[in-house]
Amino acid sequence: MMEWFMELDAGILLFLQENVRNEILTPVLALLTTLGNAAAVWIAISLVLLLFRKTRRVGIMSLLALLVSFLLNNMILKNLVGRVRPYDAIEGLTALVGKPRDYSFPSGHTGSSFASAWVLFRKLPARFGIPALVLAAVIGLSRLYVGVHYPTDVLFGMINGIASGGIAILIMGNKAVQR
Repeated sequence: MMEWFMELDAGILLFLQENVRNEILTPVLALLTTLGNAAAVWIAISLVLLLFRKTRRVGIMSLLALLVSFLLNNMILKNLVGRVRPYDAIEGLTALVGKPRDYSFPSGHTGSSFASAWVLFRKLPARFGIPALVLAAVIGLSRLYVGVHYPTDVLFGMINGIASGGIAILIMGNKAVQR
């Protein structure tokens, strides 16, 4: 069963490399993937939310979600699973961005993106929450496009990120910004 998942992951990444990568999408997705570096865009959004009394609680929830995601994904699961990066395991796959030095599973970019975006989606009006989820999804997909994660890394990062956001909401209570 695991071998089937590995073959599927490799097939998807090679398909993207051979059939989807192009000179228009590459610079756009390479830029978008960097927004997830060290969760910078999500930390910045959270800090802006802290500036306003009405959104301060959501900003704290978002930062807490990022912390939970970091601890689960980067400190525990990556080291526990120890999955090598796809560009080191799939013959012919080329990474389009700098090669990360940590393990591949799960995607930290995707996990942190969905952790924060889930809080924003659940606690802010839809005009803010929906774009946050879209950005999280694009960052996750960009990790596949640039060849630094397997699809299952991104899928689990999304699930783990949503769970991390949910944990932060539970810890902080269920108050939301008025919709």
